[in-house]
Amino acid sequence: MSNVRHIEVAKDDDGQRLDRWLKRHVPELPYVLAQKLMRQGQIRVDSKRAKAETRLKAGQDVRIPPIATIGQREKTRKEISDKDRAFIKSLVIYDDGDVIALNKPADLATQGGTKMKRHIDGLLDALKNKEGVRPRLVHRLDKDTSGVLLLARSAQAARVLGESFKGRDVKKIYWAIVTPTPKILKGTIRASLIKGGGPRKEKMLVDEKDGKKSKTDYSVLENIGDDAAFVAFWPRTGRMHQIRVHAQVMGSPILGDGKYGGSAAKIETMEHAKRLHLHARRVILPHPMRKGTIDVTAPLPPELLMSWKNFGFSPNDKSDPFEDLED
Repeated sequence: MSNVRHIEVAKDDDGQRLDRWLKRHVPELPYVLAQKLMRQGQIRVDSKRAKAETRLKAGQDVRIPPIATIGQREKTRKEISDKDRAFIKSLVIYDDGDVIALNKPADLATQGGTKMKRHIDGLLDALKNKEGVRPRLVHRLDKDTSGVLLLARSAQAARVLGESFKGRDVKKIYWAIVTPTPKILKGTIRASLIKGGGPRKEKMLVDEKDGKKSKTDYSVLENIGDDAAFVAFWPRTGRMHQIRVHAQVMGSPILGDGKYGGSAAKIETMEHAKRLHLHARRVILPHPMRKGTIDVTAPLPPELLMSWKNFGFSPNDKSDPFEDLED
């Protein structure tokens, strides 16, 4: 049959589920249609019928029937412009061949969504290695948060890093400016969180009955009396907007947080950056492919550097305020 494609499974995709492989390598194929074609036996692996959960092996042949004209649905990635190619490369602050670290700017989403045309995931083709392997996201940062974002250069590295992030092997240190200064300068915030519904569906809410347990350690590094403080946070769990909600619970919302901060966190002077003052400063974790540890620090972006300096806070602090805490 004309227009039938045969794609060889690359070494980097060894062990991946067929449905996830299709989403990555045949992005123009709608999920529902892919399920139908597999049931009909039109998508085959080494000439044999295959199910969505079939684990692929390097070197296998995947048969893809003609799909280009079905519903006229084309979801292939657009060619990256030279400007965007240079931009994503400029964000790289670490690359050892297995793991990449970006210093993600604020106001740029990690992945796409409704009305989200430009995002980190959509630019990763520009970071392919010599073998043409595209890096994979292993965790996310909120759109409004800047700082360290890790990528894996192989499926195996992605799996190991993913397990590290799910467990307790990763130390993530965030910097923030909060207002007012916390009454207790060092401690732990515990507040169970749940995603809101209805008009509050874009927010996380505190719900001790039905919410998921959430824990954040914090330490005030510097402060200006009771007015504002430079605080380091270590989220021990990975809930959406966790630090932002926990800062609110503590009574010291993050400066510039219009979603959770209320009037206390409004920025009323041009001397401060017009954004959320939250930055993923440092990530420390075991290397996924070799012995040793990855320890990456992301410098403050220019707009936050301005705020730190205007408050008189130290933008180059290299201390680990949680060094004495148990993992």
